[in-house]
Amino acid sequence: MATKNTPLQTKSKIWIEDKDGNVVFGTGRLRILKAIKQHGSINSAARALKMGYRAVWARITATEKRLGQKLLIRKSGGASGGGSQLTPLAETLLSHYENVQNYIEQVTDETFKDVLGKNLNICNSH
Repeated sequence: MATKNTPLQTKSKIWIEDKDGNVVFGTGRLRILKAIKQHGSINSAARALKMGYRAVWARITATEKRLGQKLLIRKSGGASGGGSQLTPLAETLLSHYENVQNYIEQVTDETFKDVLGKNLNICNSH
């Protein structure tokens, strides 16, 4: 059991699954989309995230398939170089997913503090 010298933190994680339990969207895909938005390509995003290109590509294409909609507008390489930009759906997922995640964390922190705070030393810093 925690003592006054060892505060505890609540943690929560949410994600979206399809009817078969396959991940459609979560914090990993959020990080991928943010990196693609920042770096302008899947390849650059993969390097920034220290992930393989194929792993990033697989997650994006799996999510697109499960949603039935595109997340990226892809431009082929060539003299001017390739790249990717987010679709309006991807932009919406970024903003709304983060809002929901922040709300869930806040409610979880408050609920745990109210319910267990008397018995456990819960610290609410995220």
